[in-house]
Amino acid sequence: MVNVEKFIDQAIRRIRDAAGEEKVVMALSGGVDSSVCAELASRAIGDRLIPIYVDTGLMRKGETERIRSLFDGKNLHIVDAGDEFFAALKGVADPEAKRKAIGEKFVRIFEREAKRKGATMLLQGTIYPDRIESEGGIKSHHNVGGMPLDIKFKGVIEPLADLYKDEVREVAGGLGLPVEIQHRMPFPGPGLAVRVLGEVTREKIAIVREANAIVEECLVEEFHPWQCFAALIGLGTGVKGDVRLLGWIVAVRAVQSRDGMTADPLLLPHETLSRMAARITAAIPGVSRVVYDVTPKPPATIEYE
Repeated sequence: MVNVEKFIDQAIRRIRDAAGEEKVVMALSGGVDSSVCAELASRAIGDRLIPIYVDTGLMRKGETERIRSLFDGKNLHIVDAGDEFFAALKGVADPEAKRKAIGEKFVRIFEREAKRKGATMLLQGTIYPDRIESEGGIKSHHNVGGMPLDIKFKGVIEPLADLYKDEVREVAGGLGLPVEIQHRMPFPGPGLAVRVLGEVTREKIAIVREANAIVEECLVEEFHPWQCFAALIGLGTGVKGDVRLLGWIVAVRAVQSRDGMTADPLLLPHETLSRMAARITAAIPGVSRVVYDVTPKPPATIEYE
């Protein structure tokens, strides 16, 4: 496990040395990784840090409002880029191509914002599993394998690149970050785009966003999963109001894990599963079927794409 105090001191020095006298833009998502990076960098370079939250249009329900409230007074800049991301994803169905399109769009937006604010460095919350899965060919994380090679920054600073998720949570505690941030459930950098199999559209994102919110409401407080979510996996026949329906199939996934490298499915009570399925199909007219995924990692990954 990481020596928290030693790591914090070393990370602050590394960020300070890497940044020099330059201004630094950073990708702030509100998750534990980026929040730890923001706190470390703030201690290292003060107001030369420019945290930016990009609203991709692919975020969880109420996420942008939550970020605005949580980081109020922290010099946070919010960029509304939903139209740009949906345009970049139009016609793209392959999972790797989607991740790379999202990764490139993120970088281009940060380049644009950096130019406006006179910053020359990029800081991001890449952690060790991101590197392992990207370099090992499992999947291209948007901040590693999904990044374009021709970036217009003097350098990229990644102070958490050697830590696992559980170690990042320890550092969050050592920094005194709120428990809400320290133990927040992981959310993929590409957002809900990797919870929609095939081409991403606004309609599909709206459906999976609502289903995802219901899953979290049903499971987080009672079962404390490491991660839980809903994914849109295809179309299937169903019946609603005595009428045949070609509707969406929603898969629910809930797992326990220590570091995200392996994971075991939560064995939920049948009553919980039935209640959750009923809520999803009642609240979202276009959904005809809900299934529960019991596959561990490996052989599956936690996310669907």
